[in-house]
Amino acid sequence: MEKAKVMLIAALSALMSWLGILAVPVFLMVGCNVIDYITGIWAAKYRTERVNSYKGVRGIIKKVCMWLLVVIGAWIDILVNYAIECTGVEVSLPFVAATIVAVWLVVNEIISILENILDIGVQMPPFLLPVVKYIKKQVEDKTGLADEKENREDV
Repeated sequence: MEKAKVMLIAALSALMSWLGILAVPVFLMVGCNVIDYITGIWAAKYRTERVNSYKGVRGIIKKVCMWLLVVIGAWIDILVNYAIECTGVEVSLPFVAATIVAVWLVVNEIISILENILDIGVQMPPFLLPVVKYIKKQVEDKTGLADEKENREDV
């Protein structure tokens, strides 16, 4: 048992070291994915929709696709670092794109969790959901995501 504990701690430490600034958003995303899935199942009882295996599998596929978005962000970061390295510049950027993607996804998951909790009928402080939506808007504004969203809606 002690050996398994040591190996788990070593693996997590190596993963966190490799992820760097991406570690916190990734671990938050894991927690939010699980909590959103569970609260979504609970909230379905209070909505007109019914829980079924199709919707459950679809929810899991959506969570996996979120992870793929973070992986794609990491690939973009790797390509940018490679391009910088090929120019002879000695600069290494951390996982910038992947971190922005992960933070945006975490904020969306938090909004979904809060909406699920509201649908269940739990009283919530009136400022909580608007604050999270404001954070999402700030992430979108600072990264230009809001402009891109408007451009897609115009098409």
